[in-house]
Amino acid sequence: MASKPIVLHIGDPVKFNTSLYEQLSQQFTIIRPSEAERQREPFLQALREKKWGDFSAVLRPWWATGGEMGRWDKELIPLLPSSMKVYASAGAGFDWADVDLMAEAGILYCNGASASSEAVADMALYHILSVFRNMQWSNMAARSQDRAQFVDAHTNAPFTAHNPRGHTLGVVGLGNIGYTIATKAFAAFGMKIIYSDPFPKMPEQEAAIGARRVEMDDLLAQADCVVLAAPGAGGKKILDAEKIRKMKRGSRLVNIARGSLVDQEAVADALEEGILFAAGLDVHENEPEVSVRLVKNRNATLTCHTAGGALETTIGFEELSMKNVLAVLTGQNPLTPVNKHLFK
Repeated sequence: MASKPIVLHIGDPVKFNTSLYEQLSQQFTIIRPSEAERQREPFLQALREKKWGDFSAVLRPWWATGGEMGRWDKELIPLLPSSMKVYASAGAGFDWADVDLMAEAGILYCNGASASSEAVADMALYHILSVFRNMQWSNMAARSQDRAQFVDAHTNAPFTAHNPRGHTLGVVGLGNIGYTIATKAFAAFGMKIIYSDPFPKMPEQEAAIGARRVEMDDLLAQADCVVLAAPGAGGKKILDAEKIRKMKRGSRLVNIARGSLVDQEAVADALEEGILFAAGLDVHENEPEVSVRLVKNRNATLTCHTAGGALETTIGFEELSMKNVLAVLTGQNPLTPVNKHLFK
């Protein structure tokens, strides 16, 4: 009798979708390396020694663990067995894996972006509203226990606050999350939508939200508020000091994507110089550290990388990662492939 395909489960045990995990356990041999085995050097050595055999899939159902070995890069990926077909991970981003190199090796990378779209989009709307309505200024003053600060915010914040309606929202990356953000902003706030993405949406999708695709520099020049919703830029920054200076003067920036996509010191400079009026950042360049300059700036709304942090997201991440493994190893199409288009 042929042996079952092996699935390498990295990270914490499944907490919610236990019946689905049991289904996987019956169809495949699941091996879960210990935390010590998942550290970079022990993990690489285990791969060299084929400690876990010729596994067919890697399952990472919990985004907070399973990343102890660091980035899946040109050092690690060549050590993977030729039998490996899919890496299915929780989380919307994929900056911990070189998905291009995986595609060259014939390995599908599947993420969990669709499970977090609702939560991340809601957080983006919170930040959009905050940067238009001076909510951080008001929040800081209310918590200060200082009468003068309270009165100052109450009296003066309205003079630079605006309703989002009628303003132009520029979305960088109109994938699952970006499109959900645009849909909500269009419906709830009545905003005009422009977007920059190498892959255009279908005409009917654009028409549904009144969206118009433009080049990146045009988006920066036209948008009253720029929202970053791109999964990554190959290690490059989407907004460095030069790009930020191309933004419409007095505009706003919201980042719910990746902190590494933005030069935060350049953001602080732009706020102080008036190039940007306000910024809303859920993700930060050097997490868990946050720029001290931004912390002190009342026009900077800051949250702790919690945009996707809803229970529904966690449950969905688990489920989607397991369903992707199940689909690929049973000869079906993956649910959320990131790099399938890169396959030769």
